[in-house]
Amino acid sequence: MVARGDRGFDWTREFIDLDRSAYPLLSGVCAYLDTVFNQRQVPMLVDELDRLPDGSVLSEESRGEIRRLCAMVRERSHHYLWFVGD
Repeated sequence: MVARGDRGFDWTREFIDLDRSAYPLLSGVCAYLDTVFNQRQVPMLVDELDRLPDGSVLSEESRGEIRRLCAMVRERSHHYLWFVGD
C-alpha cells in the first residue's frame, strides 16, 4: 500500500537548524536524501512534532499531514513513513 501526502513542506532555516539533541528524528530529515521511519520510530517522531514551537518550524497543515501518515504507519505492520528527497 502506498499513501502519499497531499502537500510538501518548506525547508525553512528554522527546520534546517533544529537542535539535534532535542529533535533527533526531525533533524535527520534532509531535502536531498530519502529519510525512512519505521513503526517503532513513528511515535517518537510525533512526540517531536508535538514539541515544536507553534507555527515557526512547520506549518500546522504540514504537521497535520505528517501526523495523518504516521497514524497509517502505526495501524499496520511492515509500513514505513518515507520523506522523499530531491
